[in-house]
Amino acid sequence: MDLGIAGRKAIICASSRGLGRGCAEALAEAGCDLVINGRDVHVLEATAADLARRFGVTVTPVVADVSTPEGQATLLAACPDPDILVNNNGGPPRKDYDQLDRAAMIAGVVGNMITPIELIQKVIGPMSERGFGRIVNITSSSVKAPISGLDLSSGARAGLTAFLGGVARDVAQKGVTINHLLPGKFDTDRLVGGFARAAKEAGVSVEEAKRREIAAIPAGRLGTPEEFGKVCAFLCSVHAAYITGQSFLLDGGLIRTNF
Repeated sequence: MDLGIAGRKAIICASSRGLGRGCAEALAEAGCDLVINGRDVHVLEATAADLARRFGVTVTPVVADVSTPEGQATLLAACPDPDILVNNNGGPPRKDYDQLDRAAMIAGVVGNMITPIELIQKVIGPMSERGFGRIVNITSSSVKAPISGLDLSSGARAGLTAFLGGVARDVAQKGVTINHLLPGKFDTDRLVGGFARAAKEAGVSVEEAKRREIAAIPAGRLGTPEEFGKVCAFLCSVHAAYITGQSFLLDGGLIRTNF
């Protein structure tokens, strides 16, 4: 399917690996010129070179921490007028709610709620003036169903979702959409670390911990960054212009809910 966005400019945050890279790859395949972002210069530059070579689009790597004003300024200096913004950022470390101090809570809210809002504030006006914009926020399945130890991440991302609910309706008539992707268990470096932690807690091997977690997923496997990216790219396409303010759960059926 032609997504109708060839030649569009996209910023994808935290996109040197994992789900962010999956989104960058799918948008590059659709013909978008990209600004990708990460904090490991070697991994980021390798990703940029690979995407540019495979898809023949312009890929600009920006080393920056998007949670900081300086990092956001650097990102937007590389692409002042993006047509597409994919917000993504690492969540705070897993920790029980009663172990969180004020500084940790502020950092979690800044990273997973305030930062994407700040970036949206900077790009949504020009998008509205041009009559086209696609904003996709990568949140978490824990926004829909709680996960022990991820209370801070869940709260911050749920706050982002609620904050943008009205904004999405305000700009819909201007050709700008805002949607959210809620990943479950995907085959990424972050999840591998989770297997190691689960193995230690259960006193089993990492492979056994992985097997148990996969067994609980109705689809019988982990998701891939590539298929996650395809959903992101569709939401950025001309075909998704009538979809806004929605949260899409991608978890292989793990959360048992009809709505």
